[in-house]
Amino acid sequence: MQKTARDMVLSLALIVLAAGVVWLFIPHTDGEPEVKRVDYRVDLLTARRAASYPVAAPEGLPETWKPTSVRYRGAEDEAWHLGFRTPEGEYAAVEQSAGKRKAFIEDKTQRAEETGATQRIDGRTWTRYDGDRYDALVLENTPGSTTVVTGTASFAEMTKLAEALRTE
Repeated sequence: MQKTARDMVLSLALIVLAAGVVWLFIPHTDGEPEVKRVDYRVDLLTARRAASYPVAAPEGLPETWKPTSVRYRGAEDEAWHLGFRTPEGEYAAVEQSAGKRKAFIEDKTQRAEETGATQRIDGRTWTRYDGDRYDALVLENTPGSTTVVTGTASFAEMTKLAEALRTE
């Protein structure tokens, strides 16, 4: 009986030792993983040539605004997307499309509801949308296209992004 108990203890020690060695060779990171910065200049030029509307992108944002995703889908609804990680670590995106306005807003804001509140940014009227997951600012009076600034970012950060938007 003693031999069996001794063998079990030795086996358990060997397993713990093997697990410790494996754990040492697995990389461990503290905090959130580093988000890769994307260069969106070529995609922006392509979208501006192809789209039937003025494609918006920010100019003059600080380096703390990290572009993380970019795409242009011309075949479907001329949809432009440019996503950022904000200085506060949140997500904000510029979304534009020549598709159906109501469906596009619902999709890009993840069903956020129009609040009725508006704000003036660089002389243009933006309507606020409030949602469970995303909030948004939607640019008014843009015939032929829809422009949305949306994400998990605060309205203050989304306003900064909207202020920086330029179409050429």
